[in-house]
Amino acid sequence: MEIITTHINADFDAMASMIAAKKLYPEAVMVFPGSQEHNLREFLVESTFYFFSFAKIKDLDFANIQRLILVDTRQAGRIGRFESLARETEVDIHIYDHHPASDDDLSGSREVIRQVGATVTILTEIIRERGVELTPDEATILALGIYEDTGSFTFSSTTPEDYQAARFLLEQGANLNMVADMLTRELTAEQISLLSDLIHSATTHTINTIPICIARASADRYIGDFALLAHKLMDMENLNVLFALARMEDRIYLVARSRLPEVNVGEIAAVFGGGGHSSAASATVKDLTMIQVEEELFRILQSWINPGRQARNLMSSPVKSVPPERNLHEAADLLTRYNINAAPVVDGERLVGILSRQMIDKGIYHGLGEVDVRDFMSTEFSSVAPDASLIEIQEHIVDRQQRLLPVVEGETVIGVITRKDLLNVLLNDPSRIPAYLYEPVHTTGNKRRKNVSNIMAEQLPRSINELLQAAGRVAEKRNYMAYAVGGFIRDLVLRRPNLDIDIVVEGDGIEFAKDFAEIYGARVRSYKKFGTAVIIFPDGFKIDVATARLEYYEYPAALPTVELSSLKLDLYRRDFTMNTLAVELDPARFGQLIDYFGAQRDFKDKAIRVLHNYSFVEDPTRVFRAIRYEQRLGFRIGKHTSNLILNAVKMNLLVHLSGRRLTNELKLILSEENPAPAIRRMHEYDLLPFLHSDITYSPPMARLLEEIRSVLAWFNLSFIGNGCDRWLVYLLALADPLSPEGLEEFCSRMEFPPRIRSWLVEGRAKAISVAQGFYRKQDLKPSEIYHLLEALNPEWLLFIMAKTEREETRRAISLYFRKLKEVRPELRGRDLKDMGISPGPVYREILDGLLDGRLNGELSSREEEVEFVRTRFMEAGQNC
Repeated sequence: MEIITTHINADFDAMASMIAAKKLYPEAVMVFPGSQEHNLREFLVESTFYFFSFAKIKDLDFANIQRLILVDTRQAGRIGRFESLARETEVDIHIYDHHPASDDDLSGSREVIRQVGATVTILTEIIRERGVELTPDEATILALGIYEDTGSFTFSSTTPEDYQAARFLLEQGANLNMVADMLTRELTAEQISLLSDLIHSATTHTINTIPICIARASADRYIGDFALLAHKLMDMENLNVLFALARMEDRIYLVARSRLPEVNVGEIAAVFGGGGHSSAASATVKDLTMIQVEEELFRILQSWINPGRQARNLMSSPVKSVPPERNLHEAADLLTRYNINAAPVVDGERLVGILSRQMIDKGIYHGLGEVDVRDFMSTEFSSVAPDASLIEIQEHIVDRQQRLLPVVEGETVIGVITRKDLLNVLLNDPSRIPAYLYEPVHTTGNKRRKNVSNIMAEQLPRSINELLQAAGRVAEKRNYMAYAVGGFIRDLVLRRPNLDIDIVVEGDGIEFAKDFAEIYGARVRSYKKFGTAVIIFPDGFKIDVATARLEYYEYPAALPTVELSSLKLDLYRRDFTMNTLAVELDPARFGQLIDYFGAQRDFKDKAIRVLHNYSFVEDPTRVFRAIRYEQRLGFRIGKHTSNLILNAVKMNLLVHLSGRRLTNELKLILSEENPAPAIRRMHEYDLLPFLHSDITYSPPMARLLEEIRSVLAWFNLSFIGNGCDRWLVYLLALADPLSPEGLEEFCSRMEFPPRIRSWLVEGRAKAISVAQGFYRKQDLKPSEIYHLLEALNPEWLLFIMAKTEREETRRAISLYFRKLKEVRPELRGRDLKDMGISPGPVYREILDGLLDGRLNGELSSREEEVEFVRTRFMEAGQNC
């Protein structure tokens, strides 16, 4: 059996090449290895060319395949299940391709590889040379492949051979009207929206003197022809290099176009698992967020676009090394002689370690100067080859914090690169600074930066607006920059009430807070360890202040001279994109909205997304936060973020959370207006067992939660101002399925304080007693209802009211809240004493009797109470 196949996500050139190969290998079977591009799928469904017979991969007997004919690709990683077959030596491989070589390429017994605009051009030439006849329909399909892959002969990758092949196909009867119909399609409303996102987000960065445009878009579901949209943007803005990124469902789609020889987009796309040629390429990325893909793209661009400098250009040579048998005193003398702070330790010619001055000084301080270097050298280190790129050097020195990087050829150390060497290069070439640390230098299109000062004036009290403006002026006096950030800005943009103000200061946040507090007569509570402060105003209003933490810069080149870099890094450490917005408070730019990570796009999509894949690994409580925000805002957790939550649960990361942190997150969820949907989502993500294995979301639980919501609504409406911790009522619902032992385990797991622990355990026993009391006796007097319920606080009573199925019990509790709870007799102990009754146990008996009389409606005035005491106690001969 012979198989003709192509790359996954096949386009028209791939299909046309398969059909052309079928003319050369008439006995071969055509099989797609995986999915096809959207427009090709539509063509295959709607086309009248039924004579194209494609087999299904599931129907193949791989054991009988003797020859594999690959068209429009030779990358092993792009042919799906055929990769394992292609790597078997007994399978004959023929290759027809127009893409440049890559590390993943297969080799074949026959290879026809030429740099032309389309692979079908190569096969068309062979068909013409061999005199193979084509029908007009076949010629049309082959022409369609050429026209699509050359952009109708406008791409810079187009060659004279493409024109010649198209001429031959026209002579064979190719129908250009059909080609035009397939390639010229009206955009759908969804595609227009996606194109609008691309236009408005298009940002041009100059990297090593070359303008690179990066555009981003987002959609909740897959929208076809993204490559067409990127091509339209390229033409509309007259761009030379474009990288278009689109998040659709749980994937990031990358389409790249280049008209410059310096930028080979095919090689760059290959790093993301895609492919193409130097002027047009694409890739599909799973398991990464948009922000991560963009960061990785910048890192690649910095290294691959005319990288210029390699390790051999940066290293110092000859190398001053230390033998491992030298002692620390001798090593110190060597470093002092050559004025260096670190050196490689070399045994013969073999690199065995790195020794720094700090290691030496510490050893000598402890009196170990005569000990061999080998006992104190660092044996965990990285080295690079002479052709290592600048980005690779940055990763070792900056990301891994290795102060000295040996350059090794074979086993010989031929040079070293220090942090100072790298810093000098970065400072002299700002284009090398990672692009996600600075503001774009130019924005394509007409969209201006958004100013939200009008929204602030509309949504915020005047006093709050004045405070924020004053904060900007205070920062300006110290030459600082101040920003309002986080949830406060999120809710401002969403037009939701929120006065929990957080300010981030590029400077000393504590000193800023002191200056600000002095103006308003406020006081400051500061935390020097974290660089944070709280400004507490005389009326109790608070503002949180944080210092943008410069010490956590990821790259040594991200100096204060780079605009807003420290703010961006501070925002990057936050939980979700929607919480990364900031607003400038500087008087000259007051109200300017800063959106580094696409928060506004996620508002439009109503999606909750993390910034990076390790978000839930770093802080598993973010899982609960995502659910809480989802329900509060009416958003939906993004598909990729949802997968990351499932992975965190699968990895059992939440087991390591302390009970206090779990309790804090649970309290916030249960304090929401309606926590039931969040509890259901916790169940869907299998989070409830992390609270206790016996807590589960079931139909009875759902009904109980709904009843609690109804009861709380009644209580809040009927008794405005009466205290009730609503989260505790919902907590009782969660704990309801637990046995007494399970309740104790739950309390221990959540590390509840003693007050809540005893409230839960003892309250349950009282609640059971109350329930039994209602069952034992019907038609209870008001006084009996009162004494039955007074031992429980409002949260337990409301829970019983929601849980019981007996209407009599509900009415009794309602009566207690409405009438009985506040009933008191007018007479007090001093009144009884004035009446001549001697103090003693009789006082309690009298007062209880008065209370019962009031509760049951038997007493209604002070005079009646006095008469009750005289008749029942004094005239009856009680102690007077």
